[in-house]
Amino acid sequence: LGKKAEDILMAGAALVGGLFAILLFERFTYGIYLVPFAAVPIVIMVFFDARTGVMGLVTTLLIAAMVATFQYQFLFMEILASLAATYCLHQLSKRSQLLLSALMAFVVYAASYAAILLVEGGNFEAFSPRTLGMLGINSLLLSLSYFLILLIEKIFGFTSSVTLVELSDINNPLLRRLAEEAPGTFQHSMQVSTLAAEAARSIGANVQLVRTGALYHDIGKLDSPVFFTENQHGANPNDGLPPQVAARKIIGHVSAGLQLASKAKLPAVIRSFISEHHGRGRARYFYTQALNEAAEGTAVDPAPFTYPGPNPRSVETTLLMMADAVEAASRSMHDYSEQSISSLVDRIIDGQEADGLYDDSDITFRDVQLVRDTFKRRLASIYHSRVTYPELKKS
Repeated sequence: LGKKAEDILMAGAALVGGLFAILLFERFTYGIYLVPFAAVPIVIMVFFDARTGVMGLVTTLLIAAMVATFQYQFLFMEILASLAATYCLHQLSKRSQLLLSALMAFVVYAASYAAILLVEGGNFEAFSPRTLGMLGINSLLLSLSYFLILLIEKIFGFTSSVTLVELSDINNPLLRRLAEEAPGTFQHSMQVSTLAAEAARSIGANVQLVRTGALYHDIGKLDSPVFFTENQHGANPNDGLPPQVAARKIIGHVSAGLQLASKAKLPAVIRSFISEHHGRGRARYFYTQALNEAAEGTAVDPAPFTYPGPNPRSVETTLLMMADAVEAASRSMHDYSEQSISSLVDRIIDGQEADGLYDDSDITFRDVQLVRDTFKRRLASIYHSRVTYPELKKS
C-alpha cells in the first residue's frame, strides 16, 4: 500500500473500532458511556496529527449519537472530555502521559455531568452513582490506550510519536555505542539532527521523525569508524588506497547501517533515513580523485562510486540528505562569512537538484527555498565570530 492508502486504512480502522465498541456495550443500560471515545483522537493523533484526530472524533460521535438515549447530553460530555484528553497529549513524549490524560477525562466527565444536572433540574437530586461509576470505568479503559497504540504499531507497521521520542534518547544502546566508538560521527549526527529538525519546522514537516532519523542515519560507520574523517586523528587510512577501494569502504556504511538497524529492530521509517540519506549520489571525493588519476582519454566507471540508494522518497528523508551534506561541507570551510555560508548552502542544494536526487520526493520549490534560508541562518548562528579575550598585561 502507498503511504496515503495506509493513512486512510489506519483512520478507518480507528473509526470501525469505535463503532464496534458501541455495538458491544449498547446492550447495557447507558452502556454507551462505557466506551472510551477519547481513545479515537488520541490514537489518531499519536500517529498523525491533532486535526485528523479531532475530525475522527467528531465523525465517530455523530454516528454513536444515533444509538444514545440522551443525544445532546451525550455529545456534550463526550466532546468536552475527549478534547480535554487530547489537549493533555498535544506534546506527547512519555507513555505515562496517557494516565494523566485519562484522569483529566474523568474530571471533565464529572464536571460536565454535574453541569447537566444543574441545567436540567437545578439541583443534584437526580445524581446517579452508577453513571459516575460508568464514567470512571470509561476513563480507566482510556488509560489502556497504550496497549492499543502498541497493537496498531505491530499490525500496520506505523511508528508513533512516543516511539520516536524514546528512540531519540541518547542513552539508547545503539546511540550510546556510537558516542563511545565513533564520537566524531556522533557529534556530526547531533548537529545534522538539529539542522534538519529546524528545517522541518520551517516547512511544517514531521520534526520528531526528522530528529530521530538523523540520529541514526550514520550508525553504519560503527563498522569501521576510522575510515571517516570526523573520527580520524592524524593518519588517514584511505590515503594510498585506490579510489575505487576507498569509495567502497565509505559507501559500505549504508548497508552496514541497515544491518545494525535490523538487528536492533529499528522501525522501517527509521531505516529509510539510513538507506536514503545519500540517495543515488556519488562519493565525489574519490570519484574526482579517480578522474584525476585516470590517463587522458580513459573513461572512469561511476558505478563503484555510486551509493545504492534509493533517492529520498519523503520530505523528511530529503531534509536529512540536505542537512547531512551541508553540515559535513561546513566543517571544511575556512571563511565563515555570511556570503561564504550562503554560497556553500546554495552550491550543495543546487548540486543535489541537478543530480535529480529530489525527483522521488514530494518536496516543493517553495520548501527548498525555505530550507535554504533556514540552513543559512542556522549555520551563521553556529559559526558566528567570538569575542577575543584580553590578556593580562600586569603581573
